[in-house]
Amino acid sequence: MAHSPGWQGWAMSSALVGCIVGAIVAGRTSDLLGRKKLLIGAAVLFIISAFGTGASNHFDVFILFRLIGGVGIGIASTISPIYIAEIAPAGKRGLFVSINQLTIVIGILAAQIVNMLIARPVPDLLSVPETLASWNVQWGWRMMFWAELVPAVLFFILIFLVPETPRFLAKVNQYDKAGHILLKIGGAQYANDALKQIRESLQEGSSKVSLKALMDKKVALVLWIGIVLAAFQQWCGINVIFNYAEEVFTAAGYSVNDMFINIVITGSVNLVFTIVAMGTVDKWGRRKLMLFGSGALALIYLVLGVFYFLGITGWGVLLIVVLAIAVYAMSLAPVTWVVLSEIFPNRIRGLAMSVATLALWTSSALLVLTFPFLNDAFGASGTFWIYGVICLAGFVFIYRILPETKGKSLEEIEKELDKKKGK
Repeated sequence: MAHSPGWQGWAMSSALVGCIVGAIVAGRTSDLLGRKKLLIGAAVLFIISAFGTGASNHFDVFILFRLIGGVGIGIASTISPIYIAEIAPAGKRGLFVSINQLTIVIGILAAQIVNMLIARPVPDLLSVPETLASWNVQWGWRMMFWAELVPAVLFFILIFLVPETPRFLAKVNQYDKAGHILLKIGGAQYANDALKQIRESLQEGSSKVSLKALMDKKVALVLWIGIVLAAFQQWCGINVIFNYAEEVFTAAGYSVNDMFINIVITGSVNLVFTIVAMGTVDKWGRRKLMLFGSGALALIYLVLGVFYFLGITGWGVLLIVVLAIAVYAMSLAPVTWVVLSEIFPNRIRGLAMSVATLALWTSSALLVLTFPFLNDAFGASGTFWIYGVICLAGFVFIYRILPETKGKSLEEIEKELDKKKGK
């Protein structure tokens, strides 16, 4: 039963369902309580999830703690880009939000390396009873989850050292504290100019947070852009490679022992090209990188599907997969978060970001949940061709709708999008 597509998909996607809950909770709550308090709560959830998942002795208990961890991820993934965008100067905002993505990628690679070191070699042709009695099945996977306790505890401790964002402080009329933080960031002139822009932005709408604010025609287009981009970042298909590495590499002719090495290779490429994105996002611009990523992935998936269709295995498939990850890591992965952190108006940024992140994690859960069924129905070739068509549609949307946002303050972007909506 546990090997059926449905159970496999639920085991993989359960944390993503938790992410959806976290995204729902995060935005509006952060607009009321602040960004920092929500990040502290996320850290607590990470600690609970790491311990409980590794200690689980029943599938339902395992799923419960996966859900708890997912809530923490949903909160952190919603609030972290907002926090960075609200505290970073305009000229460096893309870089700083990309650093958020870099830390995620470093965490993924570190987890992949730790998992490879924890796992023990699997002899060929093991029987089912021998597999179930092996160290990897009995203890290895538990150690992998417990290893999460180290970064979770560190995050909990270090988050107390950072301040609240000046834009949230201004939103709750604590302008003195906001000015003090802005002074530390960029000096007196920067603080005065930033506070003036923030005041003007907040005066244009009520500071009270409500769902009705998202129904306003003035924010409808912006919210729609955010939802589509968030969903597209997941449905471009790269995350199936990370979540279903065993299936992807097995279909390419690799053994289980080879799989761990290949996962580390892909994780390393992910890290390197995320660093590349940090150097290009504020130079090339958000729109160009998004167009490059969606267009290149569409072509790569076409070739990858042909490889699977013709039965080409080994290094050829690995190289194509690595190329896809490189393109994603320097474009859609970090830049989507940069754009989402920039385009929403100050007064509803947390709530709007929550809706966009909700769309992202819902799409991610559906992607992970549906991949086993798509793979079973259409094979690896057909599945990647479907993702290729989605990438082509994303390219068209970005080309027609998304404006450039690099080098502009959050308040300037808000005004530009207001003009765009008026056309």
